Amino acid sequence: MELIPDLPETIARECLLRASYKQFPLIASVCKIWRREISLSDFFRHRKVSRHSQELVVLSQARVDPVQKFGKTIPTPMYRISVLELGTGLWVELPPVPGKLNGLPLLCRLASVGSDLVVLGGLDPVTWRTSDSVFIFSLLTSTWRNGTGMPGGPRSFFACASDSQRNVFVAGGHDEDKNALTSALVYDVAEDKWAFLPDMGRERDECTAIFHAGKFHVIGDYATEEQGQFSKTDESFDITTWSWGPRSDGFLSTEMSTWPPICAAGENGELYACCRRDLMVMRDDTWHKVGNLPADVCNVSYVAVRRSGKVVVVVIGSVRYGEPSVCYIWEFSNSRWVKIKTQEKYEGHLQAGCFLEI
Repeated sequence: MELIPDLPETIARECLLRASYKQFPLIASVCKIWRREISLSDFFRHRKVSRHSQELVVLSQARVDPVQKFGKTIPTPMYRISVLELGTGLWVELPPVPGKLNGLPLLCRLASVGSDLVVLGGLDPVTWRTSDSVFIFSLLTSTWRNGTGMPGGPRSFFACASDSQRNVFVAGGHDEDKNALTSALVYDVAEDKWAFLPDMGRERDECTAIFHAGKFHVIGDYATEEQGQFSKTDESFDITTWSWGPRSDGFLSTEMSTWPPICAAGENGELYACCRRDLMVMRDDTWHKVGNLPADVCNVSYVAVRRSGKVVVVVIGSVRYGEPSVCYIWEFSNSRWVKIKTQEKYEGHLQAGCFLEI
């Protein structure tokens, strides 16, 4: 069966390659052959090589609604998924998770795998109990599905990152008794299966993570007895040897030992971080200042690196906690910040984010 009747396969495939990700649910519903075509890994590889892929910054962001409580009107944050399209600068909101009338779990983590968005863990917004939930949103069909819950008992404030292809890695955090954890997990999204990784070399609570150069890096943390005394160490899990490497005691510079370390990895082998008032880049194992952060993003909540074309760093933050979120991109070619226009409904507090290329 032809992709498009009376058109050569190459031209028909070019038509699909050029479609917006917003059109994928409609394309998938037209016929089985179209749905199969846009589900293939080769389709997305060709889409990226031909520079038709779209880069999205996906965020768990608060929407503040007034509610009546004890006779007063107070703001109650409810989190949902908002998306910034880097190519157009447009903001959109994804459909809510079915049945979650109070929004996403508080302090949940986000990761992208292929054309799927994965939402992991967090706290129930009503009971504040730790959740092991996994929700997966397919950008191909615009539908949510439930994944197998995280094993190993309650886990909060853990680090999370994905290889963008198949797996989501989870490490550290603390249990219900506030004991910092050394355990780590990996989730195969396609198979909907969890597996335990070897334990890390030390307890790591309130850590962060990036996936970079074939390794899952867990950065910054504190042990149970340290309680908020954040370390500058990192530990990396090599997926080729399936083992943790030696701990690095100087990954973060002295100025970058504040919580949380806001880091991002680019495909060019460089690492980027926001520290105090500076945008930093790591080259040859040394951190270098790139430029000053804009005055209205003193409180940085998320940073991402564009993965194709010219290197662009995306920084989202606010003047101070509780103030409206603003978004900038740093253009290396011009060494300047460009502010992204943001509607008021997308100025809410951010609790997590991930980068997704589709």
